[in-house]
Amino acid sequence: MQNRVTEILGTRYPLIQAPMNWLTDARLVAAVTNAGGLGTFGPNAGRDSLAQNGMEIMEHQIKMAQKLTNGPIAMTLGLNPQGEDQSYAQQVLERSLALGIRYFLVGGEPDETIYHEVKEAGATLIARSYNPTPAEAQRQVELGADLIVATGYDEGGVIPTHGNGTFTTVPRIADAVSIPVLAAGGINDVRGVRAAMALGAEGVFVGSRFLVTQEARTAPVTKQKIMASTAEDLLLVAPNQRSLRNRRMEELANQFRDGDHTTFHKTRELGGVRPAMLQGELEVGEISVNTGLDLIQTEPTVAELINDLMQDFH
Repeated sequence: MQNRVTEILGTRYPLIQAPMNWLTDARLVAAVTNAGGLGTFGPNAGRDSLAQNGMEIMEHQIKMAQKLTNGPIAMTLGLNPQGEDQSYAQQVLERSLALGIRYFLVGGEPDETIYHEVKEAGATLIARSYNPTPAEAQRQVELGADLIVATGYDEGGVIPTHGNGTFTTVPRIADAVSIPVLAAGGINDVRGVRAAMALGAEGVFVGSRFLVTQEARTAPVTKQKIMASTAEDLLLVAPNQRSLRNRRMEELANQFRDGDHTTFHKTRELGGVRPAMLQGELEVGEISVNTGLDLIQTEPTVAELINDLMQDFH
């Protein structure tokens, strides 16, 4: 069953796999695309440490994925706040275009120059605000966005600071724009997909659930911890960051609760999600998942997961 999202993406299903920092690679991205979604490279895709050359690894990962799938692949462009230097995003864009990538997930406040360069190249632009508002969505449309991701507070990763949940965010954004909207935040099973569609979304944007699939590069011990955890195990450790409980994250959560708003920077000093989620050092870093993690209880293949999520679109 086709809709506006599948027509724009050239996919079988209206599903985009979210760009989880450090935790995507060619195997996962290609598996998503081969199963009918849009596989998306996130920051540090396929990289194991900061000592590795990020651009070289990125180019290698793109080439690997292109050998594993003939379908569409997306690259993430993470924008800095307006007025700051966007040269890194421009470099990622240029190198990705040179390798044939034609789908870009552009995260952050809309930047006129980057948006223009994506559209000038004839590429598809998927816009994703970090703190979605109807006004910003309308600005994204003005600048040429083809699709908009409406992200609720329920999501994993770097979360919106305004606290509006997925059920609040999706209809606000869907009502504000004429282009298709994808819902993001807490979607882990077909019920979440159906709810998103009922709210006015025409597709879904799923991250956390892909962390616990057979193709995901998430550390096995971390997959087990996610499956054994519930929403009660999540801590707010910064204005825009949650983590599953461990000793270090409890310390940061206490500091944040006591008024220290530099704790997000402290999570970055610890290595972000890399130590715990990629390397399996469960007590060292953050383990970032969405608030619906009670529903993540199995480790299916990517194809099995997408088949389940998209059962209404077969």
